[in-house]
Amino acid sequence: MNRILLFVLIFSLQLPILAQPLKRTSPESVGMSPTLLHNADVAIQASIDAGEIPGAVLAVVRHGKMAYIKAYGYRQVYPTKEEMTVETIFDMASCSKSMGTAMSVMKLIETGRIRLLDPISRYIPGFQDWQAKDGGEKVTIRIEDLLTHTSGLLPYASATELAKKYGAPNPEGMKEYICTCRKDFRPKSDFQYSCINFITLQYIVEKITGQSLRDFARENIFGPLNMNHTDYLPCAPDANGIWRNTAEPVWASLMPGKDWRSIVAPTTRQKDGSVLRGMVHDPLARIMNGGISGNAGVFSNADDIAILCAALLNGGEWNGARVLSPLTVEAMRTVPRSVSSLGRTLGWDCFSPYASNNGDLFSRQTFSHTGFTGTSIVIDPVNDCAVILLVNAVHPEEGRSSMIRLRSVVSNAVAGSILKM
Repeated sequence: MNRILLFVLIFSLQLPILAQPLKRTSPESVGMSPTLLHNADVAIQASIDAGEIPGAVLAVVRHGKMAYIKAYGYRQVYPTKEEMTVETIFDMASCSKSMGTAMSVMKLIETGRIRLLDPISRYIPGFQDWQAKDGGEKVTIRIEDLLTHTSGLLPYASATELAKKYGAPNPEGMKEYICTCRKDFRPKSDFQYSCINFITLQYIVEKITGQSLRDFARENIFGPLNMNHTDYLPCAPDANGIWRNTAEPVWASLMPGKDWRSIVAPTTRQKDGSVLRGMVHDPLARIMNGGISGNAGVFSNADDIAILCAALLNGGEWNGARVLSPLTVEAMRTVPRSVSSLGRTLGWDCFSPYASNNGDLFSRQTFSHTGFTGTSIVIDPVNDCAVILLVNAVHPEEGRSSMIRLRSVVSNAVAGSILKM
């Protein structure tokens, strides 16, 4: 009995340790210059001062530690101002493709439940492959084509039109649309960034596992890594047609007596004057998929994303929790030979036209992703470094600025501050 009590005591003492974020350290201790890192501060503050963005959070991971984390400006400027904090949770937008969907697909690959060459029609009956306009040649669209955005599927679809046809939310209606939608080119012959690709992957994950993407990612990725401020936020319209969250996120339990939305950065102002806060900004993810979607829907903060980056830089394992094998991580960050000139890996980006957030100085093995709301993750395995830039650039409205230059400048400033390997 004493041995059992001792085991329980030891295990209980370990739980808070496992739940902790990355250890914070000084830039100097991991071979970085704080003076040169300040160039990133200057660039971000200049964007805030110019009215381009309301605020930001920057986090830098190196050698498995949080070398730098800082908040700038405001997380909300309408209808009232709220200062940005490093704990702020952001709508990760298309970074969800990498963090949630691709990680989940790779988990299924390494456990033998799916393979890259599997045809989509194997999992989604009625899915129509690419066929030449003359009705002759026909080419199978495969899992690999979806992950690398080389399937030829359409980039996007009108959530408004789909909702009129199928009602909303209606994932089955979305799936029906995907089965018969136009394919723009022969698979693997070109690159076209597509949210439809990753919504299709979501439906495949859910078909294979019998779980929602939210539950599978929590069970296999976010939960084991103790990413307790990372979740999808389900939503649906109420009887009056007002969209509301239908479940609380995991971090709600960490805020007893407080509104869990209070630490979420709002996005775009709506026609009624309200702002989206705790409901995904992307229309297809929100309206058709009810907040749980393969293309968008993950909400997270800098500390949690830093843990994910550290795990990927460490062969898929962090703090005793393994979420992917080393070979799976290697495959995930490598551009497949079949599309070697197009620049996309299995869920990430190396050198496609969308990869300018990598900057100009990190290694050629760098992989990354961006989100429409203003988020960005850049991971360089050669220099054992990751840059996490979180901005709600679509607040209070879209089109105020482009994040393209700022992301690149910040990556350059971080890379330029690395003085020792």
